[in-house]
Amino acid sequence: MSENTQVQLPLDIKGILDLLPHRYPFILVDRILAYEKGQTITGLKNVSMGEPYFQGHFPGEPVMPGVLILEGMAQVASVLAFLSLDAIQGKLVFFAGMDNVRFRKVVYPGDQLILKLVFTKQKRNIIKMSGKAYVEDVLVTEADLIAAFN
Repeated sequence: MSENTQVQLPLDIKGILDLLPHRYPFILVDRILAYEKGQTITGLKNVSMGEPYFQGHFPGEPVMPGVLILEGMAQVASVLAFLSLDAIQGKLVFFAGMDNVRFRKVVYPGDQLILKLVFTKQKRNIIKMSGKAYVEDVLVTEADLIAAFN
């Protein structure tokens, strides 16, 4: 997005799909609730029993896979990058690493994940962000994410 583009919050799924290349069944953010260019972003993911991964994770005890929580955080981080950095426009963003990952609580169908990311560093085509995921104000996952774009 250009410097003069205004972001209308909340940014709905249509706006998110305009920014991210992800599509069903791998879009893991439903709405952007808050955003400060180059600084922070807050996204929302409604966790639904209708999601395909619950068929096998786990039958009789559905639990959202932790790696998908991290992917949701990465998608929200990508939205922040696309809204903040001119150099990233038209490029793909890829996971390059993650550090300090902690899964604190289990996430179930019916939960609403609030994904909060803070921009910490950029060096050339590498971006670092710190993220936390919450359900009802309880920390469920945290990680430092590293992404590369080219």
